[in-house]
Amino acid sequence: MYETHLHTSEASACSIITGAEQARTYKEAGYSGIIVTDHFFNGNTAIPKGLPWEKRVEMFGKGYENAKKEGDKIGLSVFFGWESCYDGTEFLIYGLDLDWMKSHPEMLDWTIEEQYNNVHAAGGYVVHAHPFRERPYIKEIRLFPNFVDGVEVYNVGNRNMEFDKKAVAYAKKHNLPGFAGTDSHGFEHERYAMGFDKPLGSIEDLLINVKSSNYKLIMDA
Repeated sequence: MYETHLHTSEASACSIITGAEQARTYKEAGYSGIIVTDHFFNGNTAIPKGLPWEKRVEMFGKGYENAKKEGDKIGLSVFFGWESCYDGTEFLIYGLDLDWMKSHPEMLDWTIEEQYNNVHAAGGYVVHAHPFRERPYIKEIRLFPNFVDGVEVYNVGNRNMEFDKKAVAYAKKHNLPGFAGTDSHGFEHERYAMGFDKPLGSIEDLLINVKSSNYKLIMDA
């Protein structure tokens, strides 16, 4: 099992648990790996403004790096991603790394379409996170089927299965792969996951399996 949506207190203001603690928690829960997807600077970030771009990115990566260090010790795969935000509409970005972020300080000025095009040009992958979630911070439900590669159809953080049902129907309508994730912040009592036939050696392995529909969604992890 692999967690696809997870936050650490080093980089996400809403998380109550560190990267290393997340790694230990998921190892104990029987997971094979996690993807750290902290909130980026245009979302609920814990990284202060006013610092040089490269320093901010380095600080942003600490949650992932601490999780990776602990994961290497205990036998848990840890991969990197992030969650970007556009006025409450959020996307999970997979397949790129911190060095790529450092070389793109203009990324905070991108539109959703520009994000998709630039991420794709670098070999990355865009997933619409919890597209039908209703919260005070989400001004309106906005859908961008032409600017995403997949849809998060099951998300524990939604706390409402109706949001998930709408996401499932939306993904099917547009023939987009469905993802399942906990949206882990350290206080959840249940977890969702994605399962694969073989262990994943990299985030690229995950994307290859998703593109070939070689995976399953797990809602009782």
